[in-house]
Amino acid sequence: MPKFPRREAEVIALVDEMIAGYLINPSMFPSADVPALQAARAAYTTAKDEQMTAQGVLAVATEAKQHSVDTLEDVMHLELRKSETDTAADPQNLTFIGWGPKSKPTPSDRPGQPRSLESVKQGQETLHLDWKTPATATGGTVRNYIIERRELVDGEMTAWHTVGTAIETEVQLEGQPRGVAMEYHVIAINVGGQSDPSNSVDIVL
Repeated sequence: MPKFPRREAEVIALVDEMIAGYLINPSMFPSADVPALQAARAAYTTAKDEQMTAQGVLAVATEAKQHSVDTLEDVMHLELRKSETDTAADPQNLTFIGWGPKSKPTPSDRPGQPRSLESVKQGQETLHLDWKTPATATGGTVRNYIIERRELVDGEMTAWHTVGTAIETEVQLEGQPRGVAMEYHVIAINVGGQSDPSNSVDIVL
């Protein structure tokens, strides 16, 4: 005995076959309520379309929110640096704005985590990545950055390996694989060691 499908795609495939079969062979199935099936099928299509529209709106809203968070952080970092300058004679005054005296990182402090890695431009075998410096007072001074990549091969991700270095918070990578699912992240380096990796970005060129 056949089992009623449980997956959505299989349910839709079955109802389409049922409607087609009932319409072609009405004499075999005199009790079939084809209009009821068609109405339910149409209601599903409408609901599915509305769901996809809502998901698109949510994705746009999420991206807009993340952009606003990044902008807010930039403005806050700028104002904090200005306030640190204003209170250089008495850093304890920073406590009035929820902050505090800036600790002096030693050369042995490893850097903080690079932030907001993103792909700003892609070509056939080229990739331009951009990121932000570690947050204020989260570690030692960054000497340079290394860019690491891993690829999806036979259904499994390879180990991370270095594909570039940078002094500034951006890099242009040449000769990158095409048609391969890849992930990139950035690590800050100094004499104290390596930072935690930045967020990763998924790329297919």
